Amino acid sequence: MALDTRKERRVRQVLPAMAVRLNFLLLSFLSLSLSAAHAADTILGVYIFSRHGDRTAKSTPPTNLTDLGYRQVYTSGSYFRDRYISSNASSRIQGINPDVVRQSQLVVSAPQDTVLMNSAQGFLQGLYPPVGDRLGSEELRNRTVVQAPMNGYQLIPVQMVASGTGSEDSAWLQGASNCAQAAVSSNEYYESADYADLLASTGDFYKSLTPLVNATFSDNAISYKNAYTIFDLLNVATVHNASFPPPGTQFPGSTLSTLRTLADHHEYSLAFNASSSVRAISGSTLAAEIIQALNATITSSSPSSPKKAPKLNIQFGAYASFQSFFGLAGLTEANGDFYGIPDYASSMVFELFTTGSTDPFPEPEDLQVRFLFSNGTASNGSHPISFPLFAQPRTELSWADFAERMNAFAVGEQGEWCRVCGNSTGACASTTSSSETQGQGSQDRSGSGGGVSKAVAGVIGAMVTLVVVLAVEAAILLFGGLGLVRKKRLMSGETDGVAGANGRKG
Repeated sequence: MALDTRKERRVRQVLPAMAVRLNFLLLSFLSLSLSAAHAADTILGVYIFSRHGDRTAKSTPPTNLTDLGYRQVYTSGSYFRDRYISSNASSRIQGINPDVVRQSQLVVSAPQDTVLMNSAQGFLQGLYPPVGDRLGSEELRNRTVVQAPMNGYQLIPVQMVASGTGSEDSAWLQGASNCAQAAVSSNEYYESADYADLLASTGDFYKSLTPLVNATFSDNAISYKNAYTIFDLLNVATVHNASFPPPGTQFPGSTLSTLRTLADHHEYSLAFNASSSVRAISGSTLAAEIIQALNATITSSSPSSPKKAPKLNIQFGAYASFQSFFGLAGLTEANGDFYGIPDYASSMVFELFTTGSTDPFPEPEDLQVRFLFSNGTASNGSHPISFPLFAQPRTELSWADFAERMNAFAVGEQGEWCRVCGNSTGACASTTSSSETQGQGSQDRSGSGGGVSKAVAGVIGAMVTLVVVLAVEAAILLFGGLGLVRKKRLMSGETDGVAGANGRKG
């Protein structure tokens, strides 16, 4: 696909000052000025999607979270505690426990991946730290007082999701997606004129790096084809290797900037293409999970609801999901830096809020959603920044508008995922055995490429017309299948054999 003018300019001019980076520091003051304006908002639910912290290089597996990475995610967790959890939080989630965690109020998930799982645990240590002797103890029936270990350390389970398993040990961007058609679509980039041009024009530049990377990469692998893994290896070396660069070699900062720019473009091209939506399957499934989680917060808030949904959802995942979502949600229109790979410990945040009364719980038409992004570790000195989604002029969207636009590309049901990905084995075997079931599933959706828009739209419409919540949930069960699709079931089908999926690593 031909690059648009802005994107092409950012790639061709590979000068340090023009490197495609997600550097939003110049906008930090804006988040501070907006905090006062948001003070009147009541936060009702939050969804956080976070990248892992600093890790070892992908090209030297197995990857591991470093102490620096541990500190990064812990710091982010501490920041979000100060923002959403603590008793004096700046944007406290209504009704959430400030000190001792109530397990029913939050859900945390990560793929079966050492770096991501450990990052989630480190984040949680900052979010709900040890509570000390006073709160971290209990008195037994025989009046014995038992102190919790490690000064009241709080145990918070991390759910394991099938999507993204082993992503940090995979150099290929679609290596953990398990989606056959997504791998086919990403491989199409390697047949594009843009890829051929950059492969040729950067050949000498990459060959000049041979003395620095030839212990890891063969001569024919040192090229733009492996733009990300080469950048990743050298970036890790500049942070952790005291003897880098080796004697007799040079590695100026401008070289790393150029490598980063090329890696940004390479990976974004594999993660998103406007004419091939399946390439962004990780962003589509994430969109469905966000809608499902926030929608559950709304529908379970009625006093008659037998079970309350979590107020806070936290998920850890790889940069591919970020870049796919950036493209799908039109964030590159809001800021061209969204073409880049997010830094370690970056986070996307979706706040469900109201500016009116919360007693009783607001009607859907009184709810809004705000998107924020933190490039790298969130902290008191580097706040998440609000950006407009879907090329809209405002950073706040009504719940109905947000849900409709997200569902234009969301893929939230197993059968829909199998159809879009073209998978027919594993968990997809049962969904592909009946073409009639597939056909009905397609008819139940509208818009571009599926999603679950009618299901959520039905929920919203029912609530607006004051139908009781239990009836709404029953309608979802019967017609949409929206709220009961567990994330661990999504994308658990095996990838049908696709030539090149492992042969063309990024």
